[in-house]
Amino acid sequence: MIELFFAPTPNGWKISVLLEELQVPYRVTPVSLSQGGQYAPEFLALSPNNKIPAIIDHAPKQGTAICVFESGAILLYLAEKYGRFLPSDLAGRYTTVQWLMWQMSGLGPMLGQHGHFLLYSQEQVPYALDRFRNEAKRLYGVLDRRLKETGRFIAGDEYTIADMACFPWVMTHKAQKFDPAEFPNVKRWFTELRGRPALQRGLAVGRDSIGPRAEMSADMRRKLYGLSPQDETAAAPAAATPKG
Repeated sequence: MIELFFAPTPNGWKISVLLEELQVPYRVTPVSLSQGGQYAPEFLALSPNNKIPAIIDHAPKQGTAICVFESGAILLYLAEKYGRFLPSDLAGRYTTVQWLMWQMSGLGPMLGQHGHFLLYSQEQVPYALDRFRNEAKRLYGVLDRRLKETGRFIAGDEYTIADMACFPWVMTHKAQKFDPAEFPNVKRWFTELRGRPALQRGLAVGRDSIGPRAEMSADMRRKLYGLSPQDETAAAPAAATPKG
């Protein structure tokens, strides 16, 4: 049994999508980010970086229960354990791994930062918005050219964990105000994957716990973003200086 420590975010959905595609038993243990569940000592013991997702494999191929954190490492672990969605030939394997690392180091972090400054920052920071939007658009272009080259999936003709890693982040395009029409190969790929029943089931995990985006309390902001009270004071917009 795989136990998935999860919150409904793109990184969390990467793993629920793969588990649904694998059709293996798993159990979801929710981690409430807004309530600070990621900082609980028992979760820190699983994920030293205080980030979801993490898994415990209670029946690994060797030894006793094993814990894995970091979404890319989890994707690799599960694909290797079950022998699916990671090509067995050397070239195919490392093509997939390269694009998985590209998502982990580029697409995810850039879209995450852009989304933060666009949707959640208390203060509009034009430099940050421009910086992350331009880099995110560049990465969309990289993905679009790659999909034009392969004609179907990111690593080639085979659907792999590289696609599963990228899809939940590309899924944020509407909220982040990116136009899929600018990237026709990404749009074609997105539409094809969106029709997969297992992917739809994976993306449904935890969705009922997502409420409308509302104004956060100072305490919720500290828990969600790891801010100290001093950090939050410094990040808040300065009060206007009275005139006259």
